[in-house]
Amino acid sequence: MSTLQTFFKKKNIEISLKRYGIDALGAMAQGLFCSLLIGTIINTIGKLFGISFLLSPVATISGTEYTVGGLAMAMSGPAMAAAIARALQAPPLVLFSLVSVGFASNALGGAGGPLAVLFVAIITTEIGKMVAGETKVDILVTPLVTIGVGVFFSWLIAPPLGRLAMLIGNFIMWATELQPFLMGILVSVVVGIALTLPISSAAICAALQLTGLAGGAAVAGCCAQMVGFAVMSFKENRWGGLVSQGIGTSMLQMPNIIKNPRIWIAPILTSAITGPIATCLFRLEMNGAAINSGMGTCGFCGQIGVFQGWVDAVTAGTKSSITAMDWIGLLLISFVLPAILAPLFHMAAKKLGWVKDGDLTLEK
Repeated sequence: MSTLQTFFKKKNIEISLKRYGIDALGAMAQGLFCSLLIGTIINTIGKLFGISFLLSPVATISGTEYTVGGLAMAMSGPAMAAAIARALQAPPLVLFSLVSVGFASNALGGAGGPLAVLFVAIITTEIGKMVAGETKVDILVTPLVTIGVGVFFSWLIAPPLGRLAMLIGNFIMWATELQPFLMGILVSVVVGIALTLPISSAAICAALQLTGLAGGAAVAGCCAQMVGFAVMSFKENRWGGLVSQGIGTSMLQMPNIIKNPRIWIAPILTSAITGPIATCLFRLEMNGAAINSGMGTCGFCGQIGVFQGWVDAVTAGTKSSITAMDWIGLLLISFVLPAILAPLFHMAAKKLGWVKDGDLTLEK
């Protein structure tokens, strides 16, 4: 056992929840952001402003035409896998080989491809690290082993993992349609908490392909955390904190949450209110890319995703037009209600002596 531990240490293989559940998952979200999400944003900008260059095909591959955004979206599998390999501190030959593995696992995983990429990329990267630098022909052995192992596991586990992710995601979305009030609370609170924790709510939503009404509840929960923390901590953190949390990430508050978990009460209660309002009153749906469901107001990606869904629905003829009520619902759920409710709940917590001034101050 000690020999194996020594070998793992030498190869920088750390089997831990942090390495796989936080570092790898967070990196996967970054890979998705730099491919699928950016591609979606580019397409949205092209449609919104009628930019012909962004709407016209720039490449044709095997009979399929791709726009600029389409090319970025097509590379989501390789981008996720390479990002995961980097987070696991893979040597260069392993990291570069993961590009092919990511393409294979994402393609074979179908709609649940991101979850397949996560598991396959982790397994493949660690095996690749084991063989890297062990022979005099490393330039041949490492890519051969890494790609061979990666494609094998893609063939073996990507399809069932993809189906599992879709089953879970479809169940959540079905349950939300069936019980929009209760599921609106549950999805909003859980995804909002995941956003603030050092894991990736965006990657979770993408892996489960969480869209529709459940996606709208997820957006509500994320916005409640981000805007809630940003506004209720304005006294301590001023404009810098407002921007860094409001359109950056509420994860910045994790050190303060560890010191005093009660500061989390206000955003969580806010998400429990805005979630069912989103699902029951405004019927807010996320029909853009699923990763947007877990982004909240980060770069306004949640709002861009909802808007993209509206545009696609109008184009497809399933929605007559984007109404004033659509915009009112999106603005209230994303910005107005979190900015009002979270500070009110925080004020009540202060009166009860649960939190005090300075508890929300961000580390410099």
